[in-house]
Amino acid sequence: MLKISLPLRLHLSLVIVIGAALLKYSAWSYLSVYGAIALLWAALLRAPIRQLTGLLGAELLFFTLLALPLGWDRASFLLVRSLICLLTMNSFLLTLPPHSFGIALKSLPVPSGLKQSLLLAGQYLEILLAEVTRMQRGAQLRGLSGTTGWLRYTNSAMIGALYLRSLDRAERVYAAMLARGYNGTLPVDATLRPKERFAVVVASAIALLLTLASYLNFR
Repeated sequence: MLKISLPLRLHLSLVIVIGAALLKYSAWSYLSVYGAIALLWAALLRAPIRQLTGLLGAELLFFTLLALPLGWDRASFLLVRSLICLLTMNSFLLTLPPHSFGIALKSLPVPSGLKQSLLLAGQYLEILLAEVTRMQRGAQLRGLSGTTGWLRYTNSAMIGALYLRSLDRAERVYAAMLARGYNGTLPVDATLRPKERFAVVVASAIALLLTLASYLNFR
């Protein structure tokens, strides 16, 4: 796995996601550049392929149901862009040590209240990933091994059950936090080192140039 700090990995992942999300519609050439960057990022982080493809399959099925009413041309671009964003963030999330997402989120340069909301959202994402892993294991026990088997098992009812189970577990985690003295505030102080800030600035500049070029040069 790439030997960089958790906050830096989060910042670089967000740079890729935000840059891709802001691309001009139908700028396929620039989207392909972001796709190559996302694949490289997943390879550098050494994201587990089986978990990554299973999670992407479930998430893309949900996004497909939302995007297809927009028409095939628009939906295809939105789905590929969503795939790139999900590939980037899922690669980051799946390679985190347990219960460390909050540590990475603490370094974001946002107001304290928003940062606390992000910390709680990060805890929910960890719970969601854990539930997806459990459901994949259940699918394997039912003989649905491999990526195609998992995708056959994935349907709208399963997605609904996934979110209900993850929300129930999140409520139990929150109750445990209250029992341990949580009073609505979390320690949120963390900063990037100078070299890490420089890396984020360089990555942000590259992403900004790519995204602006999609508007200036796209025909």
